[in-house]
Amino acid sequence: MTGIGLVTSAGIGVQASWQGVCAGISTARRDPNLAGLPVDISCTVPGFDPGRHVGRRSSLIHDRFVQLAVTAAREAVADAGLDPHTWDGARVGIVIGCGVGGVATGEAQLRTSLESGPRAVSALLIPMMVPNMVAGHLGIELRATGPNLVTATACASGATAIGTAMQLLGDRSCDVVVAGGSEAAVTPLITTGFAQMGALSTKTDDPAAASRPFDAARDGFVIAEGSGILVLERASDARARRAGIRATIAGFGASADAHHMTTPDPDGKGARQALLTALARAGVAPDEVEHVNAHGTSTPLNDAAEGRMLRAVLGDRAAVTSTKGVVGHALGAAGAIEAAFTALALQTGTIPPTANLEALDPGIDLDVVAKEPRRRPIEVAVSNSFGFGGQNAVLVLTRA
Repeated sequence: MTGIGLVTSAGIGVQASWQGVCAGISTARRDPNLAGLPVDISCTVPGFDPGRHVGRRSSLIHDRFVQLAVTAAREAVADAGLDPHTWDGARVGIVIGCGVGGVATGEAQLRTSLESGPRAVSALLIPMMVPNMVAGHLGIELRATGPNLVTATACASGATAIGTAMQLLGDRSCDVVVAGGSEAAVTPLITTGFAQMGALSTKTDDPAAASRPFDAARDGFVIAEGSGILVLERASDARARRAGIRATIAGFGASADAHHMTTPDPDGKGARQALLTALARAGVAPDEVEHVNAHGTSTPLNDAAEGRMLRAVLGDRAAVTSTKGVVGHALGAAGAIEAAFTALALQTGTIPPTANLEALDPGIDLDVVAKEPRRRPIEVAVSNSFGFGGQNAVLVLTRA
């Protein structure tokens, strides 16, 4: 991993996002765009200006999920010390995870159609809405003509994209892959849908305390937006050009619960299979894992199942955190954002705290970092991502 770009509710850019999660203070707040809904809180990116951060024409041709990705990708490529004007674009791939796509554009254009008739609908509705366009636009932005893909495994999409990128590098389809995730689905319809399922926290009277992974009083997640983009290369190529290496992605595992369309397997069988596969491919024993960036959504069922699975496979040696306590749940972008945070934890020897963890659920027997960052050298870490449909993706990262 030679480059990282982040746009999260903790801030725009890697430095702001990392400082925010290490501070351990939730970014959730009341959202005026959700006013009047049963759940009206979210974690959105502060101060994001498409004209300034992307370009003057961006609002005309990009949905917000693309704008966030372009911003993060530019930072990641610059961080890697690469220049799209000089690289061989045919050897550069793009793989981005996205669970929902341009739903804000879809909702807005539906209102236009109902209020003003079909002839008022934008001709760019489809290109702005469909999920594949995030990879398409990044290909244009970065002059990358290699494999161009979007992965959609719900909330595991970003991690699945990184695993797919590893495969493209491994079979030498590419020399560089820009991989990650992007999502901007904090809209009235999507928020209402999650609320109707009972997946969202209803602590709307105190938004900053709503997302509380692994806490005994957790009651659901806080919906978020954001993008995490990584630049990945083969280690030999990165060393040959003397690139700075943030971390190494040593293993990837994927699986399906085959249990229920939204509820995780209570024993975490599918997640366990993905974790064990990732560890085996990385050549890492379970007792070598020192840190886990958990999926940790703050929902009662997910946290309990993940907690049992982690205890069964890793024991209590690994220091566990969930950065969703700070930045909320960015859906298809979450796995990529958390992989970036995991890499930064390895690089800096700092494990961010789990925000709002006041009383650990007594059924979760793990060493969960809370209150303040924990500083210690870390050599091996795991990042978990699980999605509706029972789709699981686990990454094993090692210090460069």
